[in-house]
Amino acid sequence: MDLRDGVAVVSIPATFTAGQEKQWVERMVAKLHAKSVQPTHSDTGLVERAAELSARFLGGRARPNSIRWVTNQNSRWGSATPAARAIRLSHKLQGMPDWVIDYVILHEMAHLIEPSHNGTFWALLDNYPHTETAKAFLLGAAYAADHGLSGR
Repeated sequence: MDLRDGVAVVSIPATFTAGQEKQWVERMVAKLHAKSVQPTHSDTGLVERAAELSARFLGGRARPNSIRWVTNQNSRWGSATPAARAIRLSHKLQGMPDWVIDYVILHEMAHLIEPSHNGTFWALLDNYPHTETAKAFLLGAAYAADHGLSGR
């Protein structure tokens, strides 16, 4: 099984019956889902993840003093306090794909370098390949939540 441009491609033997194909695809998609959606990350894990993301996409320039999950953010996915170098992530992100959580972490770390949403700020996120997809994902998640949609 491969991921190609965000699409799962499952290869199976040509001799599989339709039933075997269905069973195999369901199994592989479940496996992929389990890998991409982690139940939660500890606050310690968030600090390590932030350091890794900063090094990889921001040249190591953004180093938060703290990054943690909070339950009091209902209208934002995350927030940053540049003076304290503190980042808070909404618990509502937990269970979302890692690439979405990584985008929010990077977005908030970019605020440690550039506080406003100007061109300089958005240029900091240019190297992250999932920026636009993650923004769209979060817009869809917010829409669904605002309209009582569960996707199930």
